[in-house]
Amino acid sequence: MAWVTDFCNAAYYARAAGEREVDDLRLAWCILATRWASRSGRRLGARDLPAFNRAFGAERLRAGGRLDRRALLDGAGRLLGDWFTDAYHDDQRRAHGVAFETVGAREAFEHSRLLERGALKDLTPPRRPVEDRHWATYDPVALPDPDAALRFLLDPARWPDMASAAGRFTAVAGTELDGATFEISVVAAPTERAPILTRGYVTCTGVYRDAHDLEPEVRGLTAVVPGALPTGANAVALVELTTHKGHFLGRGVSHLLIYEHDGAAFIRDIGCWDPLPPHLTVMYETVGKDAQAAFWGPEPPEASMLAQLAQVTARG
Repeated sequence: MAWVTDFCNAAYYARAAGEREVDDLRLAWCILATRWASRSGRRLGARDLPAFNRAFGAERLRAGGRLDRRALLDGAGRLLGDWFTDAYHDDQRRAHGVAFETVGAREAFEHSRLLERGALKDLTPPRRPVEDRHWATYDPVALPDPDAALRFLLDPARWPDMASAAGRFTAVAGTELDGATFEISVVAAPTERAPILTRGYVTCTGVYRDAHDLEPEVRGLTAVVPGALPTGANAVALVELTTHKGHFLGRGVSHLLIYEHDGAAFIRDIGCWDPLPPHLTVMYETVGKDAQAAFWGPEPPEASMLAQLAQVTARG
């Protein structure tokens, strides 16, 4: 819906660069998701617009059409209830990008409802030999608290809390990371006031933490991409995310590698996918390549999901 894009614009994309806060964009998405959950999970539509106008319209009018954090929280209180602000800041009452009035409501929530109108298709791991795949190794992101970052990643319900301005992951199936399926919304063209979102699905097809399982996986990865693990570094964990049919990169796998090197900890993504057909190759080279680098790399931090992971877990 156009008004949903407009709401996100007011919270982030239409604000001056120096006034944008990714936390505010996550808050805006949470307000939308909580409204959806509170309405028995029916799709948001035009009939929700009057309620949003009553809750946020006056604040936007006073601020030239924009919404800062205070205006977002005040409006959410009017839209959803006075409980929202406390619930939003409570890890026990926020999950899957939704805030809940009580812990019991959070525990009773069936996040598979998020997929009711989705189109989850078969898994599509690469078919081509590893040497024939397209490989992309993104620069690592420093993790101030690697233990907290790993705990975060192991809980699929928390992944929306590391959403960036370039996209977000939302678990739609599974409560454990291994086997969990995520819907990915990625901003393919971050045009001011008109972000263009594209959607795909991935499933976690491997979580390796024990040295017995981790070492051969990392050895196989570095045999193909020698620089994936720096010389002298110690691998800590590896998470594999495999695409589903319809994903914008076709048949592919992302390898999220956490490692320690020279007394510091890092996370990086090493992606691979089968060669794309010509029309998708053009799209990837035109907008996809830079968008992927921003999403998985360290810069700019507001667009990087892994930089947001580092920031969110560093501050607890």
